[in-house]
Amino acid sequence: MTSIRSETIILFGEVLADIFDDRRVFGGAPFNVARHLKALGLHPVLISRIGNDELGHELLAQIKDAGMDDCGIQRDDLHPTGQVMVHLEDRGHRFEILPEQAYDFIHAGMSHSISLATCPQLIYFGTLAQRNAISAHALVTLFLSNQGKVPCLLDINLRKPWYDLHTLEYSLIHANLIKINQEELDVLALLFGLTGINREQKAAALLKQFDLDSILITCGEEGAWQLDKDGKVSNINGLISSRPVMDTVGAGDGFAAVYILGLLRKWPIKLTLSRANAFAAALCEIRGAIPDASDFYEPFIADWNR
Repeated sequence: MTSIRSETIILFGEVLADIFDDRRVFGGAPFNVARHLKALGLHPVLISRIGNDELGHELLAQIKDAGMDDCGIQRDDLHPTGQVMVHLEDRGHRFEILPEQAYDFIHAGMSHSISLATCPQLIYFGTLAQRNAISAHALVTLFLSNQGKVPCLLDINLRKPWYDLHTLEYSLIHANLIKINQEELDVLALLFGLTGINREQKAAALLKQFDLDSILITCGEEGAWQLDKDGKVSNINGLISSRPVMDTVGAGDGFAAVYILGLLRKWPIKLTLSRANAFAAALCEIRGAIPDASDFYEPFIADWNR
């Protein structure tokens, strides 16, 4: 599953473990997206930080076993590898994102060096890893080293209480492209006082206010749509599948990975959205955010390389 071209993508942010009563699952949006990108033939470089502990050693082993570049994974002797405690309650799972984790202390100088050394074609980032000033500063240095040379994709995942207006505004100012779900678009519209009676108008107001190139809005089982700076709307409907939904965790990360692939390979936008949607739907038919078997990717790669 190699590719003649192997574009480099920097993914900045959290790597962590979801801790259930009976198991632990490694994830974090940047980690999940990177795993998919690697399996799809690209060269993802994670910039994150892990603790010098059992979880960190296990996570690093997973990264290496997947054949991923670990040059951007920093080690921390003072702070633990990121954890999210998953509590089973009557209404489902409640996720407790622990504070003061290793990914909150990403070193700025090391991030800058990795950016200069890897020469990425795209930078992917989110908001959770900006909750601490140290990692937030590391992201600032990443933007400074980029100087607008390559596009920056902001994947918005709003997790209370770990976001604020300042972080969102800073992120949007430095993004060229954003990915967001329709509920989060409504939240941003309220936070920034965006006018509009429907979501397309709200997206247009957000795009104009922050001079974005495009906004991708995911709508779960209803599909997705994109609005670009020329006002063009591209949309695809959701897929109807006879197979049961096993798990929607990580579907958005799978969508983001194929969206990035489409951007770098210059696929037409409707084709990109259709392929990303099909990939995300297939992820919903398995347990977990990342497939256990590498052959999960093979039908997609074969189809897309025709």
